Amino acid sequence: MQIHVHIPSQRLTLLADAGTLLREYTISTSQFGIGFEPGSHKTPTGRFRIESKWGEGAPEGEIFVSRQPTGRFGTEEDPADHVQTRILWLEGLDPENANTHGRYIYIHGTNAESRLGTAASHGCVRMRNAEIIDLFDQVEVGTEVFIE
Repeated sequence: MQIHVHIPSQRLTLLADAGTLLREYTISTSQFGIGFEPGSHKTPTGRFRIESKWGEGAPEGEIFVSRQPTGRFGTEEDPADHVQTRILWLEGLDPENANTHGRYIYIHGTNAESRLGTAASHGCVRMRNAEIIDLFDQVEVGTEVFIE
């Protein structure tokens, strides 16, 4: 399996190893653009892999802080950029994105589902909470991720 994130269209696709489209989701990448600098809140591009998965079995919409469940749930009205439901923590495989893991760049659920389809995150790849559960269940640690 492979995950492809296409920033211009704000779409994430899940492909079988043969390249067959399995799923397609509307996402949100950084409102600050593309980049690799620590503290920039920009979405990095290039080749990645899923380094770890967090949140298995957590209720849909639960907020995570430092990858730990809080027992709280985000709402659309909350302006915070919450990490919710599930986390796929990315590790950069290219020299320019090698700091991705240390920047805490994830694919995760969001409380701002109405903003999906637009660049609105703080660097991560946001998804609908129900859809991150679906993606989380389809992929394994080590799955390749391409962001362009």
